[in-house]
Amino acid sequence: MAEIPTDIFDIIIIGAGIMGSCAAYEVAKLNKKVLLLEQFDLLHFLGSSHGESRTIRATYPEPYYPPMVIESAVLWEAAQSAAGYRVLTPTTQLDLGPSHCLSLQSAIRNCSPDSLPATIYDSNPTEITGAFHLPDGWIALSTPLGGIIKPTKAVAMFQSLALRLGTVIRDRAVVVAIDRIADVGIRVSTTDGRIFHGAKVVVTAGAWTHKLVKMVTGRDLPIQPLHTLIWYWKIKEGFESEMSPAAGFPTFASYGLPYVYGTPAMEFPGLIKVALHAGWPCDPDSRDWTMDGDGMVGRVAEWIERLMPGRIETASGPVIKQTCMYSMTPDEDFVIDFLGGEFGKDVVVAGGFSGHGFKMGPLVGKMVAEMVFDGEVRTAARIGLDMRVFGLGRFEGGKQGNVKEFGEQVESHVGQS
Repeated sequence: MAEIPTDIFDIIIIGAGIMGSCAAYEVAKLNKKVLLLEQFDLLHFLGSSHGESRTIRATYPEPYYPPMVIESAVLWEAAQSAAGYRVLTPTTQLDLGPSHCLSLQSAIRNCSPDSLPATIYDSNPTEITGAFHLPDGWIALSTPLGGIIKPTKAVAMFQSLALRLGTVIRDRAVVVAIDRIADVGIRVSTTDGRIFHGAKVVVTAGAWTHKLVKMVTGRDLPIQPLHTLIWYWKIKEGFESEMSPAAGFPTFASYGLPYVYGTPAMEFPGLIKVALHAGWPCDPDSRDWTMDGDGMVGRVAEWIERLMPGRIETASGPVIKQTCMYSMTPDEDFVIDFLGGEFGKDVVVAGGFSGHGFKMGPLVGKMVAEMVFDGEVRTAARIGLDMRVFGLGRFEGGKQGNVKEFGEQVESHVGQS
């Protein structure tokens, strides 16, 4: 008979990025004994939950994301109230693109006067800002739910909230095994010989999710890490103040190719983030840190000159370059499901957030907590979300996941550098 350890956690969460940290907080609120493990130092810059900004927007071609973002916005406010400081600066959101773009048209249809009111412009949206010039045949969609999230600060906020409620956090804890032990539960082992036991386990390992699940079960989850780049550009003299959140400048996204997105000038004085929603397939443990993305920089510079003429210096390229990672699924939808097999409903995987999940971290954390301890997601039912869209079953038999009528948002396999 296996020796029963005296120190058993109700839940062990593997991965302390935004998803794991939010899950730890939500589970701790249920008066559960929580262990949060991180393979690197806390608040590291090697994954997907760091840096100066993420955007929050509720405009999506898929109908299931707007209710999730709207619910997440409520949870962001509640967490900030509990912490006593802010990590999210609200703005409007502006989406641009050719009027015939199926993705943009679908995003417009998903707006609602009650939940997400929208204003459509078929000429330059000067009521919002004079910075954008719409090419012929383009339209703009303005919605009130936008904003800039400080990611590293946000992760730290949720970790501190979880710590207040008794969560145990251990960093530099590289997981090498997850096993089911009879009469004990789930055993989690790390490279330094430490062993932890939990009734439940949640895997929120970001770009390492595929590797971890493969090691534990032999199962190949279709989650491909991408190495991505973020750029900050110098605003031309005289236009700095009009591109700030205080001036009403929006977070923005441009549909079609290239898919460009950006934030108001806030993170660095006199600079604005304008980047490409794209990246290169990578091994998260052996990324090419020398990659400068010059080919992609040129595409963004061309977009700036076309859509924001005369406002941003492009000749010398971006002033600041930063790196990040996406964890892509074939359909760009999340994976939030029970791992199954020998682990049944005792292990949940939450990954594959495909470059657009950070904003929904608080909701994902809440849904995971409900899955683990209730076996169902009450919050999803309340907002009309069918969790099957995030299920692992959608990839069975070599399927590519959820079928959509519009094209990819992320250029997942860019060849040029």
